[in-house]
Amino acid sequence: MSNNAMLQTLQTFQQWTKQRAGSLLLAATLLLPTLFSAQASAQVAMPAESATTTGPELVATVSRHPVFGQNLFSGFRQTEFKGFNPDYRLAIGDKITLQMWGAYEVSVDLSIDAQGNVFIPQVGPVQLQGVANKDLNTVIEKKVRSVYQNNVNLYASLNAAEPVKLFVTGFVQSPGLYGGFAADSVLAFLAKAGGIRSESGSYLNVELKRNGKTRAKFNLYEFLLTGNITQLQLHDGDTLVVNARQSTAMFTGLVENPVQVEFSGSRIALDQALDMVGPMPSATHVRIARNQTAKRTVEYLSITQAHNITLQNGDEVSVVADKMPGTISVTVEGEHGGQAVYILPYGSTIKELMTRIQVTPRSNLAAMQLFREEVAVRQKAMLEVSLQQLEQSALSARSKSVGEAQLRKSDSQAILQFVQRARLVQPRGQVLLGQSSARMEVMLKDQDRIVIPNKTVLVQVHGEVMFPNAMVFSDGKTIAAYIDSAGGYSQKADQSRVLVLHTDGTITRIEYSDGWFTSGKLAKYDIKPGDEVLVMPQIDDKTMQYTSDIMQVVYQVAMSAAVVLTL
Repeated sequence: MSNNAMLQTLQTFQQWTKQRAGSLLLAATLLLPTLFSAQASAQVAMPAESATTTGPELVATVSRHPVFGQNLFSGFRQTEFKGFNPDYRLAIGDKITLQMWGAYEVSVDLSIDAQGNVFIPQVGPVQLQGVANKDLNTVIEKKVRSVYQNNVNLYASLNAAEPVKLFVTGFVQSPGLYGGFAADSVLAFLAKAGGIRSESGSYLNVELKRNGKTRAKFNLYEFLLTGNITQLQLHDGDTLVVNARQSTAMFTGLVENPVQVEFSGSRIALDQALDMVGPMPSATHVRIARNQTAKRTVEYLSITQAHNITLQNGDEVSVVADKMPGTISVTVEGEHGGQAVYILPYGSTIKELMTRIQVTPRSNLAAMQLFREEVAVRQKAMLEVSLQQLEQSALSARSKSVGEAQLRKSDSQAILQFVQRARLVQPRGQVLLGQSSARMEVMLKDQDRIVIPNKTVLVQVHGEVMFPNAMVFSDGKTIAAYIDSAGGYSQKADQSRVLVLHTDGTITRIEYSDGWFTSGKLAKYDIKPGDEVLVMPQIDDKTMQYTSDIMQVVYQVAMSAAVVLTL
């Protein structure tokens, strides 16, 4: 084949490859959305399918909860103690200071040797290993009297105890070899090892082993609850072992210490466990979830039966207050002649409350307002959701150029500052009663607050105006006239958005539409004595990408807290 023919064949092959690649790319482009759509549909459908499942529930994760006693070693402190207590038993390596005067004088520091003796010049060896510190003078004096019967006095004291090294192992944070003194508490050595691993170590079964045999066992719950712990002298080479955690029961709800409680054996009395966690005075019942069998069962019992109830390993106990509501307290503020707090039977309505309130000629019952804490909490939660969405949008915005990136950065900083200020707003929690005929039948709740305004002839204008102020109501005066009386709009005002807050708590939102504006000013609108006119701020929609989101937050704040928040 000639070179020209070969070249032509190669070019033809390249063109065919490009065509095939283009076809494959087009097919992939068409198929990918379908695949992703199918995958998304499958993901959306899965919860609905699992929601109708009635079979066993597979649990493969463990929730970590605090354990009673785990704070014992956080910040544990022990003053250094070298064994000068009277019951301390002298050991090899301890140092003794001996002073003798009279017919024979000597002042010397002696160490207990490997045989357990000290050697006193002109007297000889004295066996001191195992002697109690309180008997030190007696033992040495007895030996000295065998040589010097008269005219020799002496005084002996323990100068320093020999340091010891203990192995700390088992379920501790950092097993290893740690140094201390023979009179140190086992708690000090556990603290040096980082404390017990709360998720797997036992606070009830800590062993001290010496020469392969168990010398003592420690129950740290006894120390936590009663202050008692076994004190014994440690020896060099002892081993402190924290064994595996035993049975546990989890406590939540109305308890002072919502923790897991460890207990030995397979059962523990509920009242004994409650003594450790401390039920609150308001607690009346316990809900016990039993997890030992293939089926999870639940019991609901009075806390007075605690002495007859036993818990098993893995039980979950929730302490609750199950009480029938009896009476409620309602605060009444504003223009009235009665008391400030009223105690009413549960289920009382505003109508029943009004029979107890002493109204005055100045009381404006038509504008009565109701404020409720749970409504304020709900308003705060809804505001927080809007703020989080706005914050997320500002931080995740993308830019196509450097100039646009700088603009987005400036916008984001302003928005984040706006979000911080908005989070400081506390909604009032007002229940809008309005002028409905059923408003007197609203059932009151505990801690409700009733406000009875007085009859007023003032109208307040604030928000984005030059001089926020209160002015006397004038029949027939328009909103625009009231705004003009307050100095007119500020530079940040949105002249197309105004809120009117009425004395009964209802809100009228006025925005630009045909018929509302005449020559750029608000037309006549029914303003009543006691109303508040809020002029909303203007958001620059040419530079701000999130104008609608910001305005939503501004309106939420204005309606829930009667505050105009500007960017």
